[in-house]
Amino acid sequence: MFKLLTTDEKCKARRGELETPHGTIQTPVFMNVATCGAIKGGLSSEDLVEVGCQVMLSNTYHLHIRPGDKLVHDMGGLNEFTGWRGPTLTDSGGFQVFSLAGLRKIKEEGVYFASHIDGKRIFMGPEESMQIQSHLASTIAMAFDECIENPAAYKYTKQSCERTVRWLERCRAEMDRLNSLPETINKKQMLFGINQGSTYEDLRIEHMKAIREIPCDGYAIGGLAVGESADEMYRIIDCVEPYMPTDKPRYLMGVGTPQNILEAVYRGVDFFDCVMPSRNARHGNVFTWNGKMNLCNEKYARDPRPIDENCNCPACRHHSRSYIRHLIKAKEALGMMLAVSHNLYFYNDLMRKIREALDGGYFYEFYQKYHNLLAERNPD
Repeated sequence: MFKLLTTDEKCKARRGELETPHGTIQTPVFMNVATCGAIKGGLSSEDLVEVGCQVMLSNTYHLHIRPGDKLVHDMGGLNEFTGWRGPTLTDSGGFQVFSLAGLRKIKEEGVYFASHIDGKRIFMGPEESMQIQSHLASTIAMAFDECIENPAAYKYTKQSCERTVRWLERCRAEMDRLNSLPETINKKQMLFGINQGSTYEDLRIEHMKAIREIPCDGYAIGGLAVGESADEMYRIIDCVEPYMPTDKPRYLMGVGTPQNILEAVYRGVDFFDCVMPSRNARHGNVFTWNGKMNLCNEKYARDPRPIDENCNCPACRHHSRSYIRHLIKAKEALGMMLAVSHNLYFYNDLMRKIREALDGGYFYEFYQKYHNLLAERNPD
């Protein structure tokens, strides 16, 4: 299902495509985060097409809480429910368990925790996570794992990794069972396993060796961008990548800035997701090909130019920095929507240009030009 098309001669960057039941994904790819089935900032599924989105990512835990995964199933699954016709990915709920540290209890069978909405007690284990994601009928389901904080104690990290392997075996068995049922909407749902191990190289490698023995459609690196430095994150990618199957897509979960993405592509990663482009945009922080900028700054109050003169997004085609700044300062929903639209377009355009550079054999030069520039402040 995954075809590796080319690799860069000067680094580990890869160009590929993943054939799925809902369409072929061109990699490297950034997945647009629609936590509750919608992009925060007012973008619809039609808007996602316009900004170049390939994959919509939704949140298993949040959709389980509301409106309920059984309701989504009865409405035809995520594609029918949201109107998005392309590939979808659902996380397993593992990161939400991590973020609810004060409300959870982890055991071998799974995790007991309280809803952040109403305090209702919830249990989620590998089987429950797979059942919820099957109801959601996503294209790709993530295995249920434990995401631990960085830094974490070595002994606990090792025990957690061993449990996550056992949980992956249970996920694989349960998904196979669910995909055989007549009432299952997506009987070709795909499963990605998740590598853990905090910032310990030996545990990361040992865990990767273990989970690659369990048949999955792709493998992710989880538990990063949760407190460690960027250099530590890159170090972990470098140590894990040689042990990841070359014939399966690699997914770096929850990452990150344009610079992070370029660095990870350079190191052999294929899939990315992050709430950063939409979250930052809602506060007026946008990305351009000349670096970052804060539209709320006074100097843009009378600036007639688009956010980025090299951008073809709907916001840049039709509106000025001055107008979008006014809308954001006035807390008008349109300002937030335009800024979010711009940032998501920028991220998807970045991935398109990365793919073009790999196809054309000049990715290393592209990387050298942009990997620092995109992290700088836009001087305009």
